Amino acid sequence: MSFHFDPIGFIRSPYTDKFGIPRQPRLVEAARARLELCPEYAREEAFKALEGFSHVWVVFVFHDDCLDAGWRPTVRPPRLGGRATVGVFASRAPYRPNPIGISAVAHEGLERDGNGLALKLRGVDLLDGTPVLDIKPYVPYADALHDARSGFAQERVVCLRPIRFEAAALEGIAQADPDGRLALRALIEQVLTQDPRPGYMDRYPERRRFGLRLYDRDIRWEIDEQYIRVLSVELAC
Repeated sequence: MSFHFDPIGFIRSPYTDKFGIPRQPRLVEAARARLELCPEYAREEAFKALEGFSHVWVVFVFHDDCLDAGWRPTVRPPRLGGRATVGVFASRAPYRPNPIGISAVAHEGLERDGNGLALKLRGVDLLDGTPVLDIKPYVPYADALHDARSGFAQERVVCLRPIRFEAAALEGIAQADPDGRLALRALIEQVLTQDPRPGYMDRYPERRRFGLRLYDRDIRWEIDEQYIRVLSVELAC
């Protein structure tokens, strides 16, 4: 038995590269995105009464290199530093028999513009261009399981070092986001606070400088014993 699904729309998000995407949704509240709906689903009546729900489940496809990569029965979660294996069905790894993911994110209503109808989202962990299969309302009394156990994923990973912006980085932010609409500085701060480095980086203490991409900007940063220093924000080549 097999099934075929067509996307209802595609995500437009600040995460134009996989490195830097938070490991779970809602960790970076400054990450705003749009679900741009395909024309046949761009109908306001399809979202009637959704405004009463603060959050939605986004059912999506891990695209990029996941569609043709195949799968393995065990994976090495970044949370475990890439050292220990767990079963693929005990993980949220993108390389699965069917590369389908779910994210619970805030939604901020519909918007119709020159690109059609879009659902505005906040706190996303979705790569730009992600195909979306479905939207479902988040229902707290059923979906929030207060007595649930979380296995090896016990704690949220946070880097406690203060973040400092060098002058060149502040200038780059001002050029990229002159009206503050992208909340680029807050986005950079929140992404770096999640410590996007792979879990195995403690094996390479000499490596201090890193880069990631948000929107069309390359962000260069370094980490030392005291601070995370954002060095530059430049237009990507």
